[in-house]
Amino acid sequence: MPARRKQHHRITAVATAVAVGIVLTTLPASAASGAGDPYYPDDGNSGYDVTHYDVRVNYDPARPRHLEGDTTVQAVATQGLYRLHLDLEGFQVTSVTVDGTPARAVTREGKHELVITPARPLPKYARFSVRVRYSGEPVGESWHTLADGGANVTGEPHSATAWYPANDHPSDKATFRLTATVPDGWTVAGNGRPGATTTGRGTTTFRWYEDRPMATFLSTMAIDRFTVRTSELSDGTPVVHAYSPGAAVDPEAEALLPEVIDFLTSKFGPYPFSSAGGIVISGDDGSGPLALETQSRPTYQRKFFDVSMVHENAHQWFGNSVSLSDWRDGCLAECFAQYAVQLWYEKFGDDLDNGFYRAMVEESTADPDFWTTRLYDPGQGRELDSALYSKGSMMLHALRRTVGDPAFFATLRRWQSDHRYGNASWPQFETLAEEISGNDLNGFFEAWAHGTTAPPKEYLFPGPLAALAPTVDLPH
Repeated sequence: MPARRKQHHRITAVATAVAVGIVLTTLPASAASGAGDPYYPDDGNSGYDVTHYDVRVNYDPARPRHLEGDTTVQAVATQGLYRLHLDLEGFQVTSVTVDGTPARAVTREGKHELVITPARPLPKYARFSVRVRYSGEPVGESWHTLADGGANVTGEPHSATAWYPANDHPSDKATFRLTATVPDGWTVAGNGRPGATTTGRGTTTFRWYEDRPMATFLSTMAIDRFTVRTSELSDGTPVVHAYSPGAAVDPEAEALLPEVIDFLTSKFGPYPFSSAGGIVISGDDGSGPLALETQSRPTYQRKFFDVSMVHENAHQWFGNSVSLSDWRDGCLAECFAQYAVQLWYEKFGDDLDNGFYRAMVEESTADPDFWTTRLYDPGQGRELDSALYSKGSMMLHALRRTVGDPAFFATLRRWQSDHRYGNASWPQFETLAEEISGNDLNGFFEAWAHGTTAPPKEYLFPGPLAALAPTVDLPH
């Protein structure tokens, strides 16, 4: 039918429906590629919310950089869909089904878009599952192959697309199950609680369950000839540590973890997850982050100690339980995790005013770029800028001295309870801090979180920090 006649037919149908009182629903649409992140517009996808990932993989270290995967994504349509996208980088996709029926069409677009047309359109609010079978070489900077053939997957802001299809944006969190089969003698570590381990013909299958919603970049899988050590937190929460050959096994650091988590709990509220521990990889390939806050079980290179433990476990509250709305909000993770380290030092007697804060102010006078990064919305590629650690932890200490300890720590605990297992934005934090303190903090946050120069002295040296002001000459 010619396009003009199609249009006329549609208009006539609408007019007829209105005349007889039929309520029209929106026709199924194609979900857009991208979740709308201003820094990474192609990350994530619209049109559905994922509720659960069931990731099944086979990996043989004798064939490094080859992975066989079978992932089922359970989701709810947020609009009628005749087509949807998942993020997956590389691999040969061998089959895709939607609710058990082969997809009508599967295509690839851009760097990591897997475009799926179901056999039948999905109505709004429909619960559905997409099963993707795939194999090949993992690509991307988040897949790290170790010298002995083992591997681990860690990265920020991206990592999931290197090993399973996902809605790869922190705003769409989901529970997670990993089933990984490897040759006998190898071990797989992952997020959450361990499940049953079973053996086959020369293989062992490991299972891990994360029963709390998780952002995709926080998921992990590590394969090595691990030494696994188990213990418990003070409340009985299971702790699992996995050490690669060559990594330092440190019983003293292990013994400190319950104290660290108890301390963070006293500041931020209840520990949010059902397991804890660490994955300590050898790091002998020279790649990967020195540490990353993979959910419930941070990943460390070579060893871990109190400072790294405090930082990465503070992320279990700030960044993991309460996750970013988009990548402009990195301060909601890094600023707080780094300030948690200062709180840890304070526990052992450090004077944060005359020690940490004075030192940071003095450092800023010698570095002309110290103040130039905005803490909220720092810019694409700078979402994890070092300023979030230095200037960000200073800002939180200045906020604490502005509103006082009761209001400051009440804000941190309320933030966790209000947004537990969800997402939130930096502007929401500013609003909450004002609400709990009863103070007008607009000028404070404008100077600290949105400014690119040293804050005026009234915000840089509030309360007891005013004693430091005469000793420092800051450029403005």
